[in-house]
Amino acid sequence: MVISPHPDDETLGAGGSLLKLKDLGNEIYWLNITDANAGVGYEGAFLKKRKIQIDRIRKYFGFSDFINLKFSPTKLNDTIKGELINAIGEALDKVKPDCIILPDYNDVHSDHKYTYEAAHACSKIFRRSYIKRILTMEIISETNFGMPQDLFKPNLYIDISDYFDKKVEALNIYDTELGQLPFPRSIEALKAQAVIRGTEAGVLYAEAFRVVKEIE
Repeated sequence: MVISPHPDDETLGAGGSLLKLKDLGNEIYWLNITDANAGVGYEGAFLKKRKIQIDRIRKYFGFSDFINLKFSPTKLNDTIKGELINAIGEALDKVKPDCIILPDYNDVHSDHKYTYEAAHACSKIFRRSYIKRILTMEIISETNFGMPQDLFKPNLYIDISDYFDKKVEALNIYDTELGQLPFPRSIEALKAQAVIRGTEAGVLYAEAFRVVKEIE
């Protein structure tokens, strides 16, 4: 199960790996935490576009299930942290994933920070023993702007050489979120990131992760 603070984080951070895992016979699930709504200033045309984007992404990846908690973006905070933990816990218990992929705990966006903290709080082995692996993903425009004392240092690389072009196809569905260089959420920047991670792993393109916990 990939857990995204916002729609597009799942594709930016783990899109190639999810497609590869799916092809290898795994069931993949998507839990999204926040979604745009009129209450925080989004206009109707954008909301309609966002719904279309999410529906297309669900079909593109072939997720076995999609759960959208629909918290308001930029509104995750300590006040609602208990509510967030309960909602994520219910979603985990519905699916019972053996692996969860989270935003990194050092991401600059506060929604990413609270998503990580709440999901990690749900992962205690004595409460959810079915979770055997916890990874954090590298989300360009967020992970690379984290605090310098705890920058993202991957210890797991997944070869996505055969899936990078498909990841780009998926990202193009989120056309409202992409821009041109030097904007970090651009196809050119994403390719550069995948090449750098690939050279570190000895492959053409790779996605990088931090292993937080692994139980064999």
